[in-house]
Amino acid sequence: MLLFIIKGLIRDRSRSLFPLITVALGVIIAVLMYSYMSGLTQDMVDTNANFSTGHIKIVTRAYAELIEQQPVDLALLDIDEILREMGELYPEIDWTERIYFGGLIDVPDEAGDTKEQAFFGGIAANLRDPASKEHKLLKPADYIVRGRMIESENEILLSDDLATTLKIEMGDEVTLIGETMDGHMAFTNFRVAGTVRFGVMMLDRSALLADINDVRHMLDMEGAASELLGYLPEFDGERTDRLAAGFNENFSDPDDEFSPYMLSLLDHDNLRGLFNYTDHASTILISIFVFIMSVVLWNAGLMNGIRRYGEIGVRLAIGEDKFKLYRVMIYESVLIGLAGSLAGTTIGLAFSYYWQSVGIDISGAMPDVGMMMSDVLRTRVTTGAYFIGFIPGLFATTLGAALAGRGIFKRNTAQLFKELEQ
Repeated sequence: MLLFIIKGLIRDRSRSLFPLITVALGVIIAVLMYSYMSGLTQDMVDTNANFSTGHIKIVTRAYAELIEQQPVDLALLDIDEILREMGELYPEIDWTERIYFGGLIDVPDEAGDTKEQAFFGGIAANLRDPASKEHKLLKPADYIVRGRMIESENEILLSDDLATTLKIEMGDEVTLIGETMDGHMAFTNFRVAGTVRFGVMMLDRSALLADINDVRHMLDMEGAASELLGYLPEFDGERTDRLAAGFNENFSDPDDEFSPYMLSLLDHDNLRGLFNYTDHASTILISIFVFIMSVVLWNAGLMNGIRRYGEIGVRLAIGEDKFKLYRVMIYESVLIGLAGSLAGTTIGLAFSYYWQSVGIDISGAMPDVGMMMSDVLRTRVTTGAYFIGFIPGLFATTLGAALAGRGIFKRNTAQLFKELEQ
């Protein structure tokens, strides 16, 4: 019977082509929307984790209270010992030390007098070591616009926008002015090795990257780091919350302001509320869309059943069993829904993978954004994208045909002959 139904659908395109195209288009849009919302959430997690928060981080309790100011005078001391202990306590987590600092960058003229000045936001990480984890997290080599990576002492990478504004060329010497860990003024000359553009507007305005050893020397922070960032194999908000709660209960002393304190990624900049809102909004949007597509495809199934009203009447008049005819209609709708869902999912995944690879640049639409998010929107293909389209594509189409087929059982032989006479 299945082969007979398939042949009938192939030979009679009016019964299969339009419903199949309708199903495929709806599934394509459903897959793209699901992948887009997944990509948006993942981009926010990755960007914040790699550049700022980690999946979890350890700071001092006093630093945590003023974390937006990034005070280097409240940094973690004996960082090597803390790293060793964390490696033993949490062997599944990758740890990296950083110093976040700020100040003025002074550009001298030929006479050595100040030509240009601007504020910068600095990230000091282990960049000179080729085996450092930072090359996979910050990925500075991937973002270089001009020049090269840091290779020697007292070299820095500057945001390309900042370097252009200050008219800095590669190899120029600049002076960084900041405040040491002891509260004294710090003046250190650095050479600009290259410029970078991260594709994150918040960073590209005034970012500066330096090796952590050079910055420790500049800020009198030998053996110290402002933050210790930890990275799980994959971010899990519930797990990071449990890790932070357990660490703070067992290892953090509320009476000691320099006691280590653990924060989850979700504890920063209202990210918990933002991610909850994004998750709920994406769930609602996708649910609404899937419902709308289900109604459309349900209606298509109804219309297909109504359009075949005469055909069904003839088949009943010549003695075909009502239950058998109803089953055939259901089988046909299942085949159309399955074929349309497979075709739509395939095409939708192809578009999603392409969008995931290429991305869409939205920097022109958000020039003053204050969030840590990428300027390039990308989709993210997850396991759910392979199945989301079958909800409207298969289920709704079959449901529509099932409801339309109820009319088969309401028709009697006398009425059929009257219809055929007309």
